Amino acid sequence: MTGLPDSLADFGPAALAAVVVAVYLVVGEPFVGHVLHRRFEDRMRTDAAARRSFYVRLLILEWGLSGLVLVVFLAAPDVEAAQLGLRWPTALPGWPTSLACLLLVAFVVVSTRALRSGALAAAPPRAPRPGEGRHSEPAVAPTVALLPRSGPERRLFAVVGVTAGVCEEWLYRGFLLAVVAALAPGLPTGWLVGVAALAFGLAHAYQGVGGVLLTGVLGGVFAALYLQTGSLLLPVLLHAAVDLRFLLVPSSALPAAGPARRARWDTRGDQRDSVGPPE
Repeated sequence: MTGLPDSLADFGPAALAAVVVAVYLVVGEPFVGHVLHRRFEDRMRTDAAARRSFYVRLLILEWGLSGLVLVVFLAAPDVEAAQLGLRWPTALPGWPTSLACLLLVAFVVVSTRALRSGALAAAPPRAPRPGEGRHSEPAVAPTVALLPRSGPERRLFAVVGVTAGVCEEWLYRGFLLAVVAALAPGLPTGWLVGVAALAFGLAHAYQGVGGVLLTGVLGGVFAALYLQTGSLLLPVLLHAAVDLRFLLVPSSALPAAGPARRARWDTRGDQRDSVGPPE
């Protein structure tokens, strides 16, 4: 297990800043993610560049937070880089964690094949939410709406995927767990894994209950892998692979989204209105 800080005093003059950033990751990030995604959904109805704009916002947010945490770390006199996972692995994960990683790899392969099959593109659109109006764009699942369609989007998404692997592991495993361990010295590894899972799941609250549960499990696996190897290297690589798998899915296998989808939905809606009973 990685040697985490023993006390908040290890952060020295950066202690308060470390706690504030950690609280933001657990409490503030779910709210910010929800707001950003709702704005993205609204823009996607009429703006063809909405997805690229959202990617840029994600990059700014994640690298900005990572830079802030780096400043906090540099201002913490008694916190070493190794205590935040910035070193080579020093041990192998136990068999339960290794099995969980193998299952995660299997999930990546199976889910990628399912996405490539085109099942999502053939699925009927979701009915509008209450208050959206009959001709509003039927939203697709949040994670599916974020997937790239065009060449420029795919290139930018590759940067987003690598950024997620690097920045989110640095934030939610390296930094957050160091602060939690400093606030609660002697906390068992299982509790640390649970905290990491909960925080990471809540950060994806905009994906709904299913998204929270799935990303929570992923966060727990990444945390266990980090704590048992003492390094962020393997979690970063595995995390990036999970996100970058979407680049293997052709745009033809994904449901249309944005202005084009709305146009087709409106056309079908007009056809239904022309033969349906008057309201």
